[in-house]
Amino acid sequence: MLLYLVRRVLYAIPIALSVGLVCFMLVQIAPGDPINAIVPADAPQEVVEQVRRDYGLDKPLPVQFGLWLMRVVQGDLGRSLATGRPVTADLASAVGNTLTLALVAAGIGFVMGTLLGTVAAVFRGSLLDKAAVGLAAAGVSVPHYWLGMVMVVLFSVTLNWLPAMGAGPGGSGAWAWDWEHAKFLVLPAVTLSVIPMGIVTRTVRGVVMELLNQDFVTTLRGKGLRRGGIALHVVKNAAPSVLAVMGLQLGYLMGGSILVETVFSWPGTGFLLNSAIFQRDLPVLQGTILVLAIFFVALNLVVDLVQTALDPRIRRA
Repeated sequence: MLLYLVRRVLYAIPIALSVGLVCFMLVQIAPGDPINAIVPADAPQEVVEQVRRDYGLDKPLPVQFGLWLMRVVQGDLGRSLATGRPVTADLASAVGNTLTLALVAAGIGFVMGTLLGTVAAVFRGSLLDKAAVGLAAAGVSVPHYWLGMVMVVLFSVTLNWLPAMGAGPGGSGAWAWDWEHAKFLVLPAVTLSVIPMGIVTRTVRGVVMELLNQDFVTTLRGKGLRRGGIALHVVKNAAPSVLAVMGLQLGYLMGGSILVETVFSWPGTGFLLNSAIFQRDLPVLQGTILVLAIFFVALNLVVDLVQTALDPRIRRA
């Protein structure tokens, strides 16, 4: 197991470096000049060039990438061109808020998806099966941002049950685990949980249906094992496949929440990315994308290790 862990970590290092290079280049080739976010439009050319030199934007791209990578390794993601604040300071609170939102949304989606998928597999062909499949199809088809706006109109504007924007009273971005803050989390978390719920439902349904047709289930039934014991064996065999899907969905929730966070003005990485895109704030864009990408790589590594612990056949392969 230790050798497998070391090998997987070594595999992750070149992937992380490649991700860093892609993040740097994608932001660089985007249209627009980041200097426009710092100096006024009527600034003299000498001032523009001086600012460009101060931020190192006058150097060739390979040199810029090398310097940026050296700073990243030291934990320095640079300073925001728009605010002048360290990118790590802005990212610290934003990543925490997005992680809170993603974990709650993942919990809702995974629990509901597992229940619906299991019920659909056990009662396949019934009305419950059709209802679960219909909900799963609707979940993966409805756009996030549209569902978010509908929920704001219904639960915030019409019924006035839940707040529509922000992460806390008075527009506060600091999170606390109490009802005054939690009620700001309900609408974005439910909105974000719909797609993983649909995907997990379909995955669990397919895996459980396939396992229920396996010979070992027939043997267990023939030996007189109760439903609870059979369900335990089915869950154990279904866990690796379902866990892989859940891990990917959690990564997508961390990186793909930009539209939902914008709709609800949730102060996370998606909201930060949206602001940085419009301001052409290169350090914030590069730092945020890199952190999200590294999180995705690390999450895949953790999922691989957990899968190996649950199913030794993966390690032997």
